[in-house]
Amino acid sequence: MDYHWLDRRNAESFGRQAAAYERARPSYPTDAVAWLIGEARRVADVGAGTGKLTRVLAGLGREVVAVEPDDAMRAELEASVPGVSAVKGRGEHLPLADASVDAVTYGQAWHWVDPAVASREAGRVLTETGTLGLVWNLRDPSEGWVARLAEIVPPAPGEVMAMSGEPPVGLPFAHAEEGRWTWTRTVTPDDVLDMMTSRSHLITAPAAERTRILGGVRDLLDTTHPATTGRATVQVPYVTIAWRLTRG
Repeated sequence: MDYHWLDRRNAESFGRQAAAYERARPSYPTDAVAWLIGEARRVADVGAGTGKLTRVLAGLGREVVAVEPDDAMRAELEASVPGVSAVKGRGEHLPLADASVDAVTYGQAWHWVDPAVASREAGRVLTETGTLGLVWNLRDPSEGWVARLAEIVPPAPGEVMAMSGEPPVGLPFAHAEEGRWTWTRTVTPDDVLDMMTSRSHLITAPAAERTRILGGVRDLLDTTHPATTGRATVQVPYVTIAWRLTRG
């Protein structure tokens, strides 16, 4: 399925499922986040959503400002990550001063910005040696039921970008490093449904299509796969892909 940052209908849909997003979306491995930002002390987490990446950054003892355009998502963030500054803004227009942060991060969000404009804006707010960090969580389809889930639910834009190699970036960034981490998350079947419900394609899909897809997910979980049928919880394997970019 083709997605593009210009398609704002999908990019701006998440607030309609902010509570489901907060309940069911995964966090990020601490090791991956520590690698992503290095020694940065001041971090701008852009497209912060409900704060999944923000809380890991704060847990590492960093000074964090969360930048999120959607009011409902930002409200969930403020409730879930108290004490962190949260401001309204987009990657193309950051409400931050020049050279004011040591790292700019995007968790599941770089695919929703104009990469050339957002790169310039990140470069503006970063210190000279600052880092742009991009990270995505991907479910690992080597697990049979997860592969079947991927057949039922269309790929998300973040999955498309993350699986396509080095993400598109612009000046001033000239040097890129990739890191990968594998891990497993234990969730309930209802968590899986909430994860799917919080995807932009499902949020914006016609009601009949949404009902058909979620019905297929429920059938997979309840009746059609031995790894999930009759289980109170299921194991979701993940691959976290991160890119650390500097001026080079």
